Amino acid sequence: MEKSTNFSGLKLLLWIGLIGICIAAFASWYFYQQIYQSNVHLKEGESAYLYIPKGSSIEEVYASLADKNILKDPKFFEWVAERKNLSKHIYPGRYKITAGMSNNSICNLLRSGTHSPVKVTFNYLRTLEDLAGKVASYIDTDSMTLLGILRDPETAAKYNFTKETFPSMFLPNTYKFNWSANGQEFVARMNKEYKNFWVSRTGKAKAIDLTPEEVTTLASIVQSETAKSEERKRIAGVYMNRLQKGIPLEADPTLIFAMNDFTIKRVLDKHKEIDSPYNTYKNAGLPPGPINMPELSYIDAVLDYEKHNYIFFCAKEDFSGFSNFAENYNQHLKNARKYHQALNKRKIFR
Repeated sequence: MEKSTNFSGLKLLLWIGLIGICIAAFASWYFYQQIYQSNVHLKEGESAYLYIPKGSSIEEVYASLADKNILKDPKFFEWVAERKNLSKHIYPGRYKITAGMSNNSICNLLRSGTHSPVKVTFNYLRTLEDLAGKVASYIDTDSMTLLGILRDPETAAKYNFTKETFPSMFLPNTYKFNWSANGQEFVARMNKEYKNFWVSRTGKAKAIDLTPEEVTTLASIVQSETAKSEERKRIAGVYMNRLQKGIPLEADPTLIFAMNDFTIKRVLDKHKEIDSPYNTYKNAGLPPGPINMPELSYIDAVLDYEKHNYIFFCAKEDFSGFSNFAENYNQHLKNARKYHQALNKRKIFR
């Protein structure tokens, strides 16, 4: 009887042990699933971006994930994040979350600080206000804060520019940035890009007796005059001829810039009377700085301007975007008369 009782007790212990093993195995499998299996609402080939501003807390990271509805089970992600001590390893940036990512892989990504850069692209921009608005749409800074930095004379002086020549430092292109970059970091990067760009071009600028800032200023005028790649170097040559002969540039786009009215389609004699250092009808030589941020191709067009004898050019009367060029004033008057008649015919008086 005693042996039977002992055997029954042993069987009970074995069953309890077996059940415990099963429970432990199930628990291990369950937690393994929660840690290493996919926990994102993304299909194959899909992705989402998590943005972490500077100074973010772990709670703000959780909130961002919740706002984007990225996770299937936010609570278990938080459980894994706590065990991986994620709160001590939060780095600002833009992080790419892809299909199939687990709680563990997301935590590892955020802990590593391996962010996905953003591509900051700006092309033809007229003013620093335009630049601030454009760039702020890409990185984690507001446009007014960035504009304040760009307008600050101390910022320009820091990089050896005047407030007038400072826009020439911003070369239109596409750049990769950390999304969390601030205004000062943006400006510093642009200065680095500016220096790199001019390493191989400073000699060319010296050869035509212009500084890099002056080349950019002239390029900005050329860009305002034509969108035709075939005429960039020729128009640059017209202005170089004028500079070399001491003839005022008489560039209509500089008057429009001086008046800060970019809706003007027809420059009139009254506009030529504006009192401004950017009035190239009244002031000889180049204006104090660029009137826009010219594309790199226009800068190169000035550096490699076309050698010719043209002193004048005027838009063609067919409104094709091309120009008529002239070596003397009488021929220029004929070209200008045809263009003005075409403007009148289209009732363009302003």
